[in-house]
Amino acid sequence: MSSVSSPELAPSLYAAHDVVVILSNAPDMLLAKRIAHVLVEEHLAACVNLGAQGLSMYMWQDELEGTEEIPITIKTTGFRAQALIERLMALHPYEVPEVLVLPVLGGSISYLEWVRAQVRV
Repeated sequence: MSSVSSPELAPSLYAAHDVVVILSNAPDMLLAKRIAHVLVEEHLAACVNLGAQGLSMYMWQDELEGTEEIPITIKTTGFRAQALIERLMALHPYEVPEVLVLPVLGGSISYLEWVRAQVRV
């Protein structure tokens, strides 16, 4: 997957103050670290976790692809999700990067409050 296209974002199904987890990936650790740094420094994300490189299998343009990628897990709020996704897509080299927004149904109250405080503008 190559080159960035303009983001097409699905409508939000969560409240602005709700904490959400955004899943993505990067083709290498250097870019994953850069994405994480930018998202946290710009207060779009409270925390970004980078996983160990793994193999992603998928169909692309009718061909089976196998690509080594770094998984990225991002914690933010519904209010910041759209701006974060737009920034992520601007930093990402893929034409169709993985971007999934998952609602957080519960968790440590103090951690959820910390996430909200980190991404307030």
